[in-house]
Amino acid sequence: MFDVAPTELLLVVVVALVVIGPKDLPKAMRFVGKWVGKARGMARHFRSGLDTMMREAELEELEKKWREQNEAIMREFPRVDGDGAPSMIPAASVPAAETPSEQSSAEADQAAAAQPAETHAIPPKDGPLP
Repeated sequence: MFDVAPTELLLVVVVALVVIGPKDLPKAMRFVGKWVGKARGMARHFRSGLDTMMREAELEELEKKWREQNEAIMREFPRVDGDGAPSMIPAASVPAAETPSEQSSAEADQAAAAQPAETHAIPPKDGPLP
């Protein structure tokens, strides 16, 4: 952004040394350094705010596209109940009916979870434990 050549920087330092003086130059440099640090911090904060706004705008755009595609799919493939009429209930909210085989596997899982698991100690290769 600001292209400062080394000769220009040397000229600024010599002018500052003559105008401010060697006694007050460290104080002036500290003052300038603090202000440059504050300016950089404000620029960083501003840039992060812009980045956040851009990400939110992109997310809103993606959500809008997703909604449009979802609506197009729902119009193209409407959900149909067993009687042939379109369903007004979304598929995610309809509980799935369990078949007898699913019920027995669920009961078996519950029974297995209720029983404590058997543990077998494996003896070390050197021999039995002392």
